[in-house]
Amino acid sequence: MAVVSEVTEPEGAETARITGVADLTIDELAQRTGMTVRNIRAHQSRGLLPPPEVRGRTGFYGPDHVARIELIQDLQADGFNLGSIRRLIESAGESSGEVLRFTQAVRAPFEDEEPEILDLSELADRYGEAARPELLERTLRLGLIRDLGDGRYEQRSPRLARAADELAALGVPPERGLEVATRLRRHAEGAARAFVDLFLEEVWKPFEEAGRPEERWPEVREALERLRPLAADSLLAMFQLVMTDRVEETWGRELERAAANPPRRRAPGARAGARRRSRRPRRGGSPGRGPRAG
Repeated sequence: MAVVSEVTEPEGAETARITGVADLTIDELAQRTGMTVRNIRAHQSRGLLPPPEVRGRTGFYGPDHVARIELIQDLQADGFNLGSIRRLIESAGESSGEVLRFTQAVRAPFEDEEPEILDLSELADRYGEAARPELLERTLRLGLIRDLGDGRYEQRSPRLARAADELAALGVPPERGLEVATRLRRHAEGAARAFVDLFLEEVWKPFEEAGRPEERWPEVREALERLRPLAADSLLAMFQLVMTDRVEETWGRELERAAANPPRRRAPGARAGARRRSRRPRRGGSPGRGPRAG
């Protein structure tokens, strides 16, 4: 039986691979993995699955086949089609497991929040005016929420939603909040591009030029995984520094202007005296004029 690289197997599968034997018929393999017999045969014909161990006239499958099928299913769930998976396996050769693991790491989301699912009425209750169709469309274009169909929406970042709530509580109109979110998105795209370019130039390209040696695949994948907190922490730290400088500069200028142009104050009691005079009853004449000469 052709052996699938052990790095393609999930945790715990190595023990099963050593102690297990190829004792599953194709029907039993289909039942174990939730696939149809037809799809298993199709995977074999496409080169995605090694052939079974033939004993007599029956083919038997083992833990290697189960692990490979489960990995293929995971990649399909991540959006890979079978052609892409086959090319990954063929190009990786003995390193196929590490290549596929790296591919999964690339596709893993950077955000660490659990999205919230809301329907349109819940969006309206939470955001009020911000749930108007035109504002909802702008929010969708910004990628802050996703339309799941059937009137359901995925709110990708509850933290950003809470920030929107705070801005609304301060009296900021939803249109202005979306303008700020648009500018933040644009700046965040620039920061993300800087880190991705850094990884490509300093990690990936030297690895490619070295011929993608098999033993360095874990090193490259680890570098990508370390990039996640590094990028987020660096961006937050830089933002805090810049925010401090901007606030000091802006309010320093505003306070200087305020000191140079103090507000005009009326003399104490002038306003009260004016109110008393306006309440004094008048005798004769039209309102606001003095008494007639007798």
